[in-house]
Amino acid sequence: MRDLYLLGFLGLFLLFGLRKPFLFTLTYAYIDIVAPQRLSYYLLNSIPISLIVFALALFGFLLDRNKIDARVSGRQICMLVLLAYAGYTTITADVPVEAASKWDWVWKALVFAIFLPLTLRTKLRIEALALTMVLSLAALVVNGGLKTLLSGGGYGALVILVDDNSGLYEGSIISCVSIAVIPLVWWLANHGTIFPARDERWRLPLKLFAIGLTGAAILVPIGTQARTGLVCLVVLFILSLRFSRYKMLYAFGAMFLALAAIPFLPSAFSERMGTIQNYEEDESASTRLAVWGWTLDYVKSHPGGGGFEAYRQNTLRYEMPAVDSNGIATGGTEVQEVVDAGRAYHSSYFEMLGEQGFFGLLLWLIIHVGGVWRMELLRRRYKDSQKADQQWITPLAQALQNAQIVYLTGSLFVGIAFQPFVYMLIAMQIGLDTYLARRRKEEGFVSIAAQLKAKAG
Repeated sequence: MRDLYLLGFLGLFLLFGLRKPFLFTLTYAYIDIVAPQRLSYYLLNSIPISLIVFALALFGFLLDRNKIDARVSGRQICMLVLLAYAGYTTITADVPVEAASKWDWVWKALVFAIFLPLTLRTKLRIEALALTMVLSLAALVVNGGLKTLLSGGGYGALVILVDDNSGLYEGSIISCVSIAVIPLVWWLANHGTIFPARDERWRLPLKLFAIGLTGAAILVPIGTQARTGLVCLVVLFILSLRFSRYKMLYAFGAMFLALAAIPFLPSAFSERMGTIQNYEEDESASTRLAVWGWTLDYVKSHPGGGGFEAYRQNTLRYEMPAVDSNGIATGGTEVQEVVDAGRAYHSSYFEMLGEQGFFGLLLWLIIHVGGVWRMELLRRRYKDSQKADQQWITPLAQALQNAQIVYLTGSLFVGIAFQPFVYMLIAMQIGLDTYLARRRKEEGFVSIAAQLKAKAG
């Protein structure tokens, strides 16, 4: 029954896409985020649905009469270079079989991110992409939030939609992304036009939905017990404080809610969050430090990186406080040596460094830090605009900037350098940037034409 529902849902979208080809692009975004083929028992698993829908999206773009005004940005070129370089490091990878497996989905994420801005020619399309991404992610976030409320969750125990510990279904990744998307949720609630935020009939439902989805997003790190999510939440709070009119009231209100929530938090969550401070006694944190040290030593002799999954070669030795037979630290000065092997990077920065070397890391930083910078320029350019049709621009640039900063923070502790959802956010940034550049150019032509007409008159 589930297979029939998913197939019917996708079929309906594709049917509408015959009339509005841009819907093929939105359908691909939905498939990339929710991965309905993972939820399917048979039907969607037996069909290369991603390939089919992307081909339709590309075909729809080629048929678009207005594609001539599409613009290419510097960051798209950087992603294209990164794609080519990652392809080269995959061919020369230290662990070729595993590297080829990761390359199989990485190239799709990069190609779609390069292609997507070319289709974002209007504000409506930019908003439609934002809405599709938020609602698609909401399918996971709401499910995780409700299960947290009902069961309390648990580290590695919270199953979101399907028992699959990869991509957005992995605890630390969904915790980071669910917090990062909160600014976009509120932009849609305050400035959306598909569900008109300024219409009295929609205002209350949109606010209630935004509050509910924000609450579910905050519950996801509690349910997954991912420390990354807590750090991301603190960073988002600080970023939100920057633009708040009533900073002290906002800060005290948030602190009050946080303190009031402590008695209701699962004890396991509080204990795990406590390891952020006492990281020396936490094996996971000690493993991270050991892997990062190994990566730095590795790139000294392999400055070009070892290709995808190069971490599988590592052998780690590190010291931990001694524990008794029950696994509880003895509290003395005695330590024990731990030997481990093939441990992942647990950091996007070290992931890029170890797999793509210094050049790959530099490209990755240009793509992401460049996004923060470009959104800041747009925010400042339009923040004092009095034009009614420009009031949505600064809030969207700010939301996309905050989302990226939250991601960059979470990336310090999670290996999500090629997470497709984040590359869609980057594509939306580029689409917004190029769309506004085109509008400024058109307005300039209109202004020049008006001046010439005035002189001629």
